[in-house]
Amino acid sequence: MKSLRSKAAALTLGIFGMGIPVWAWAQERPYEYGWGHPMWGAWGPWGIGMMLMMLVFWGLIIVGLVLGIRWLVTQGKEPRADSPLDILKRRYARGEIDRDEFEAKKRDLLG
Repeated sequence: MKSLRSKAAALTLGIFGMGIPVWAWAQERPYEYGWGHPMWGAWGPWGIGMMLMMLVFWGLIIVGLVLGIRWLVTQGKEPRADSPLDILKRRYARGEIDRDEFEAKKRDLLG
């Protein structure tokens, strides 16, 4: 039992021990971008294009949300009320008022 435990410990130390030189190399690796942090180079030739595409993307998302919410809010509402002249014409067509009254009210509304 003791030999199995010691073999497992040796195997574990060996596996993790092989990774130490790789980790050290990764820590000592110089940046390939010349100076500063690699992400500071994002404003290169493609950085401005990516920024504009991001602004267009979020602009479309916001416009889509606003239009979608406006469409949802207006669902189920009655259409706009008819103009007074339309109501007057319907009353005349149904025979509720005569021609003289229709003309007098029409003059009042238009003039």
